[in-house]
Amino acid sequence: MIASRPKAILARLLAGSVAMGVVAVSPAAAQTTNNAPGAAAARTEVPKARPWMNTALSADARVELLLQAMTLDEKLQLTFGYFATNADWLKTPIKNWVYPKDGLPASAGIVPGIPRLGIPNQWQTDAGVGVASQRGPTPRLRTSLPSGIATAATWNPELAQAGGAMIGREAFLSGFNVQLAGGMNLTRETRNGRNFEYGGEDPLLAGIITGHEIKGIQSQHVVSTMKHYAFNGQETNRNNIDHKIGEQAARQSDLLAFEIANEVGQPGSVMCSYNRVNGHYACENDWLLNTVLKRDWGFKGYVMSDWGATHSTSEAANAGLDQQSGWAFDRSAYFADALREAVNNGHVSEARATDMARRVLWGMVSVGAFDTVVTGDQATKIDYSAHAAVTRADAEEGIVLLKATAGLLPIARTAKSILLIGAHADVGVLSGGGSSQVYSHNAPTNGLVVPDAFPSGFPGPKTYHASSPMKALQARTGATVTYLDGKDVKAAAAAARKADVVVVFGEQWTGESIDVPDLNLPDGQNALIDAVARANKKTVVVLETGGPVVMPWLGKVGAVLEAWYPGTAGGEAIARVLTGEVNPSGHLPATFPASLAQTPRPVLEGDPKLDRDSHPMGNYDIEGAAVGYKWFDKTGAKPLFPFGYGLSYTSFAMSGLTAAAEGKGIKAAFTVKNTGALQGKAVAQVYVSGAGWEAPKRLGAFRKVDLAPGTEQTLSVTIDPRLLATFDVASGGWRIAGGEYSVMLATSAADVVQTVKVQVAPQTLDRTGK
Repeated sequence: MIASRPKAILARLLAGSVAMGVVAVSPAAAQTTNNAPGAAAARTEVPKARPWMNTALSADARVELLLQAMTLDEKLQLTFGYFATNADWLKTPIKNWVYPKDGLPASAGIVPGIPRLGIPNQWQTDAGVGVASQRGPTPRLRTSLPSGIATAATWNPELAQAGGAMIGREAFLSGFNVQLAGGMNLTRETRNGRNFEYGGEDPLLAGIITGHEIKGIQSQHVVSTMKHYAFNGQETNRNNIDHKIGEQAARQSDLLAFEIANEVGQPGSVMCSYNRVNGHYACENDWLLNTVLKRDWGFKGYVMSDWGATHSTSEAANAGLDQQSGWAFDRSAYFADALREAVNNGHVSEARATDMARRVLWGMVSVGAFDTVVTGDQATKIDYSAHAAVTRADAEEGIVLLKATAGLLPIARTAKSILLIGAHADVGVLSGGGSSQVYSHNAPTNGLVVPDAFPSGFPGPKTYHASSPMKALQARTGATVTYLDGKDVKAAAAAARKADVVVVFGEQWTGESIDVPDLNLPDGQNALIDAVARANKKTVVVLETGGPVVMPWLGKVGAVLEAWYPGTAGGEAIARVLTGEVNPSGHLPATFPASLAQTPRPVLEGDPKLDRDSHPMGNYDIEGAAVGYKWFDKTGAKPLFPFGYGLSYTSFAMSGLTAAAEGKGIKAAFTVKNTGALQGKAVAQVYVSGAGWEAPKRLGAFRKVDLAPGTEQTLSVTIDPRLLATFDVASGGWRIAGGEYSVMLATSAADVVQTVKVQVAPQTLDRTGK
């Protein structure tokens, strides 16, 4: 039962360094100048005295000692990143710059280190669900977690951390020490092609889940980014769109999510996004980078650009950008010789150049990347079996039971015939497209089990992980399990009439750089589901989607499971839930609208709407901080499924809510009891309501608890003072108005079980909510 015990999984990962091939090596012994990390052997070098290698010193102290030994050119070298292929070499070489011989094949990038001082190369890999690979004849094959939104649907920080540790381990053993993970843009636009990478619509849930993933990754001596900072809410015109939002709304929504993740995970790096925010590119936005991130939150790490998101030299450096990454995607090598020239001419101070290097070094030293050094590709040491248990546990807890007609699920053992239809469920499960694409280790050498899936170009190829729901069901049931692709709707309906149970797999492929046109399942799948459900009332729909979809057939089907993109063990996870081997416990991290008309922007912004500077414009002031369920509460619209919603094969009772002001926040306690016949996990949600807020209520805290039938547990939670406050722009801090607050115990944003009133005194908090 390892998959049901995230604490045990995490403990095994954190304790498994030696067993899984991680060794402490001095940086000088691990690399020579521009030596590719996959080299069979590294030159042994006896380093001179390096006081900064004293691990008894703090990261701050070690970095300052190192800076004293560095030249200006060496400091600036840490601010400039290459794309890890030969596509990045200029016809006219950058003067005075050292080229790496090559990066790790099919990786995201490299920043050359300083062997003289024992500073390792920065070997960078995408992304948030595992070690990704640039497409090629033989891509890197690794383990994939479920999508970010699926992990958020677990409402389980321990699983998020275990998953982070797992992909961090694979990154390290693949030769990487920087993982471009930690994606966390709130779901403002339900059509966003990258919603699958992120943690949903609520700043508390997204911040906690993503922060724990970052924490897990960095436990493996791998720097994790936190991205895409900030307000990168859509892919349409992502390189140019200017999102307008007021400071109070910004601080109480997306920025609060990043702030919480920063506190929980303490990332070594933050990746700034492509878009503009209030007129300025995010990667040269002084307010976002210098004021909020570095001054207000005390962020010590470095800000790296997204690939192609650097637009200037002096402006970007002075606004807080510390590293131009994957420069081949930019119009120019802004941080190479141009940055040295800017420093020499006084446009960028030498103190600022030193600070840029300081931040890069701090990010690496703080996670142990100087002391436990990557030594090339050691993928043969990856324990894929143990990692499959991690990703399967994540997938299982992230699956959300949205509808369940009595007696249909779990599938009865008496069922003699089970028909599966659609979405290549005979061979695998869908994954999201773009730079985060992981090709599963158990797939063919080219990573594709459906070789001709459209599209073939970026963000494709559309990829299925080799984890077959059909084979997993065949292994778990005595029924005859068959598969039809569903292309012939009449034939599918005719076959459905003869089956005891029908499971239709509905898919919605999403990916980086493109948004979906609407919330319908594409390619006539809604008509297929409708026809099958009319033919057999015992029809279960399993959705593999990147985010919310509409379900015009909902009233006709017997049950619905949202499985998201469930990762490299997703087929097994789906089968275990369908058969009752696992009780579903996922809850929605994003609202499912009944239609786009209910959303703040029924028509996608940014194309062709322009602002006064002729930039494509996105108006986030429409909803402000009222993102997701808060918008639905504010407008009174009834969604298809509310935020926080999720059913179980058992039943729970929540009661005994008490709450009182404690310190600057509120402490609440309540009891959860399993009143059903099966063991299961409940997600208790605590919402809070105060006067003058952006919406009627906010998520204040949550707990997930595993209970045997008939057992109960009393839980306590503390509501962060910032969730009781509004951000006061004039004073630059948080202000709790005081008075009577409502504290609500709930099973979703729309299903409140009990409410109590609490008196809270007026309080003024600092920028960090303290």
